[in-house]
Amino acid sequence: MSNRRIADRFRAACMAELTSLKPGNVHIFADGHGMVVQEFIRSADAVAGVIAQPGLSVGGRILASVEATWQVVSCNTNLGIVLLCAPLVHAALSDAKGSLHQRLLQVLAQLDVHDAELAFKAIVRASPGGLGEAAEHDVRAAPKITLLEAMQASAGRDRIAWQYAHGFEDVFGVGMTAYIQAMDKWQNPAWATTVLYLTLLSRFPDSHIQRKHGLVQAEDVSRQAGVHLQALLAHENPKRYQRTLLQFDTELKDRKLNPGTSADLTVATLLAYELSRSGAL
Repeated sequence: MSNRRIADRFRAACMAELTSLKPGNVHIFADGHGMVVQEFIRSADAVAGVIAQPGLSVGGRILASVEATWQVVSCNTNLGIVLLCAPLVHAALSDAKGSLHQRLLQVLAQLDVHDAELAFKAIVRASPGGLGEAAEHDVRAAPKITLLEAMQASAGRDRIAWQYAHGFEDVFGVGMTAYIQAMDKWQNPAWATTVLYLTLLSRFPDSHIQRKHGLVQAEDVSRQAGVHLQALLAHENPKRYQRTLLQFDTELKDRKLNPGTSADLTVATLLAYELSRSGAL
């Protein structure tokens, strides 16, 4: 698959996520958390221009994407998206044989210390909310381990790192299954994306909420998401549940609870889905 087609699919995944109702996160129905949809659109455009460039390592794709983002916005709109999508893009560009998931596993196994160095620079540049100091492998220090090893060390407290450590199981398993089933049910990508987001949020306490507000709060939001997910799936016409989801959205934003990791995983799943169904893979 060409660099341009992969970049286009990345941007399409970002836009699909933004144009779907994701309670607590930024979307076209409502801004939030001091950020607006246009900032995310500009970020997606900027990253699409660099993430699939030939000749870059995974770490290089991460750093180039974060630097491109900060040239067009002045806040962290997409670090998690970039961390998840850079290996997927690299796998799609790979000459290796097999499915996208098989290629991805090879990409993760080949990550090195230089990938970690570049990714650490990107994380410090983005300065995500709740980023503290780690007792070991702190991103502000020069790494002595590979990027995969660094992610494995963080997997217990960060769901994005968990994907690296476990071969993106949430993306290719729970996430993609939820999206495909919702598409089969409604043939509506926007509502299927909402189901995908709520599924991820209900299954895994959101790392972003947990870092900023604690595990108990994150688990409570997951429980609420599960209730709304089941109610939404019970409708033949999902639009009939839209008002209730918008109320949930307002409640979360009033409490400053942003399921940002679930939104990042949503983009990664949409990208993996589109890349996997391409004839080139």
